[in-house]
Amino acid sequence: QLPLVESGGGSVEAGGSLTLSCRPVDAGRVWMAWFRQTPGKEREAVAALAPRYGARYSLDSVKGRFTLSQDYVKRTLNLEMNNLQPEDTGVYYCAAARDNGPWYEARTYNNWGQGQQVSVST
Repeated sequence: QLPLVESGGGSVEAGGSLTLSCRPVDAGRVWMAWFRQTPGKEREAVAALAPRYGARYSLDSVKGRFTLSQDYVKRTLNLEMNNLQPEDTGVYYCAAARDNGPWYEARTYNNWGQGQQVSVST
């Protein structure tokens, strides 16, 4: 499997925006997702989509602020994050799942990117 390459992390003030990108999107994967990890907490799924079918799911706390999309030409998985808040601070990881399983569980995924730091200040 190809390594996942991420980009787009950075630092913004509350209310700002960032877009994370991950490539390549593999249509053969069951799920592709973005997870995040904050200090003292377990890695949590932020949003996921099924490349074959287009189904999308996301964490309740990011609905209306984060948009997950797939660029079929560039083969990227993009997470557009708007109205960022300090609680969104963390390391964001792109992940791909070869086999089926709950989209929100880290153990479903077998391929991970290196992580992108997202820092949101007040």
